[in-house]
Amino acid sequence: MPRPFLTAEWRYLVMLNYDVEAELLKPYLPAGTTLDLWKGRAMASVVGFRFLRTRVLGLAIPFHTDFTEVNLRFYVRREMPGSEARRGVTFIRELVPRRAIALAAQWMYNEPYVALPMRSTEPSDSADSPGRIAYEWRLNGRWQHVAATPVGAAAIPSADSQEAFISEHYWGYTRQRDGSTIEYSVAHPKWRVWAARDPELDVDAGQLYGSRFSGAFGQIPVSAFVAEGSPVEVARPAPLLPR
Repeated sequence: MPRPFLTAEWRYLVMLNYDVEAELLKPYLPAGTTLDLWKGRAMASVVGFRFLRTRVLGLAIPFHTDFTEVNLRFYVRREMPGSEARRGVTFIRELVPRRAIALAAQWMYNEPYVALPMRSTEPSDSADSPGRIAYEWRLNGRWQHVAATPVGAAAIPSADSQEAFISEHYWGYTRQRDGSTIEYSVAHPKWRVWAARDPELDVDAGQLYGSRFSGAFGQIPVSAFVAEGSPVEVARPAPLLPR
């Protein structure tokens, strides 16, 4: 196997999931992909998590190994001839606290990263009861956040559950400046998840994601959970070749 471009740990992923109109997402679809629907419904997720022990080509970049990320993503698929579809994600916006991280991701993947002041409420040391988790960012002079409290016991979700649909997409697809698409794999084991109570999303969606999303996240999420996370390996991007 080729050496992964990036290795890290993604931990304590707060996932708030929303039904959205498919027409809202279609302008952001990378070429060569289609929407991956959950029981006929288009979904988008606001996800906050800790990015830890980051290595690029095996090297740790000083002061850039541990940080918080918050992203808005939706779900796509690429039909493969003679085999199962590759199920992946596409990002609308990704927030990180350091400008160098954002610039590197923009350069290598053309991912829509933005650097903003960020902070987080760290989970407790007890993996069985991590307590309330919040990821915050400062935009236009105001702190905004995504948060939830894990409850019950963490478990691997059943294969036909919405939790599995949300957490088990192992490819990334990104539109490039010339209109083409890159594809990269994201390898990790299946994650244990907790149910979540008191999910909160405080976001100026129109300012952060664009005016099309101004009213998209005013409702209560259709589901919310916290994934334990794991080590991950992200491959180098490859161009999606036309068939």
